[in-house]
Amino acid sequence: MTGTTQDDYTDRYARRVRGMTTSEIRALFAVTSRPEVVSLAGGSPYIAALPLDAVGEMLNRLGSEQGTTSLQYGIGQGTIELRERICDVMTLSGIHNASPDDVVVTVGGQQALDLLARLFLDPGDVVLAEGPTYVGALGVFQAAQAQVKHVVMDADGLIPAALEEAIAETERAGRKAKFLYTIPTFQNPAGVTLSEERREQVLDICERAGLLVIEDDPYGMLSFEGEAPLPLRARRRDGVFYVSTFSKTFAPGLRVGWILAPHAVREKLVMMSEANVLCPSAFAQGAVTQYLTAMPWQEQIKVYREIYRERRDTLLEALAAQMPEGTTWTRPAGGLFVWATLPEGLDSKAMMPRAIAARVAYVPGTGFYADGTGRGNMRLNFSFSSPERLREGVRRLSGVMEKELEMRAVFGGSAALAHQRRRGPAAADTPGHELA
Repeated sequence: MTGTTQDDYTDRYARRVRGMTTSEIRALFAVTSRPEVVSLAGGSPYIAALPLDAVGEMLNRLGSEQGTTSLQYGIGQGTIELRERICDVMTLSGIHNASPDDVVVTVGGQQALDLLARLFLDPGDVVLAEGPTYVGALGVFQAAQAQVKHVVMDADGLIPAALEEAIAETERAGRKAKFLYTIPTFQNPAGVTLSEERREQVLDICERAGLLVIEDDPYGMLSFEGEAPLPLRARRRDGVFYVSTFSKTFAPGLRVGWILAPHAVREKLVMMSEANVLCPSAFAQGAVTQYLTAMPWQEQIKVYREIYRERRDTLLEALAAQMPEGTTWTRPAGGLFVWATLPEGLDSKAMMPRAIAARVAYVPGTGFYADGTGRGNMRLNFSFSSPERLREGVRRLSGVMEKELEMRAVFGGSAALAHQRRRGPAAADTPGHELA
């Protein structure tokens, strides 16, 4: 039997489930896996750049030599060996005061966000987050029945004055924000980086307001132009929860991430993780530990940087050469993404079926806002596709956009339609311009 399956359980679901919607990105997976489609949509690292033969031998040894422990249950906090290696990794990013006792290993960065949401959020609580922000975080906050209030960014990242105003607006409404969720370095999806000066300003604002900070840093080691700025956690210890993952620097399939938390909170996170997954995979932890101990992983980071720099440059050059007039985009100094703003009148969500028909995929900007804005934007990924595929993808995408503009020129666009589009923050490629 084909067709839509009726859901007979609707009246039985918990209230937290009723507002849940499918991720814009997950909805694209079935399409982007087709080889004829050039995907600019996902956020997948280029795993083929790994020394896969050596990784395979490492995993074989892990099973044959340490199978009695790596295939067994583990502890909820994660192995001490991996937590020590994680502290070594964070030292390279500038976090020198971390203790393995304050590290909680998680099932990827996504579980880290989920644990923090479970720990701090009650239904109706307010979370402040950059606009746009990571779609996976929005899903976590939605599941926690929290309200996300976006804070405007520009080419230098989150705007401190906008953060102060968001805090004040929340308080005027008789509420108090629980925490600021931020991706300050090579932000997903916008690709911008919070400036050095603003990092201190943001921390000062949050400290004065008694606002916790969740710093999500999956891309900080993937810098193309010198070293990335010091993480927020390297500057302040109290009130800052540092989240990261090995998904972008080693292998997302292993699902290993971590939280560096203030010591007083660590035990509660461990208890919540045990209630959630009992313990993270001992085999995955062993694989990451062996990779960090026995393989030249820092050299591999350099390989990724070079590959992604070339692909970023290819994408930016193709956009400059082929995009219709009126299109703008960010120029990321690291990470995996470019955030593009469409010419006035185009709608990235409405245009998506025609893009798929032209065998190219992107993520509409609406997926990165809690309030449904962002129709005038799209996220483009450059890490996964080859330079040749990136050029072809931009060629196809620009063709779709040109046809959309031609149709608007022929049929016209009403003021009502323009109002309905509710353009979200548009990325500026010059400092000082808001992404709006």
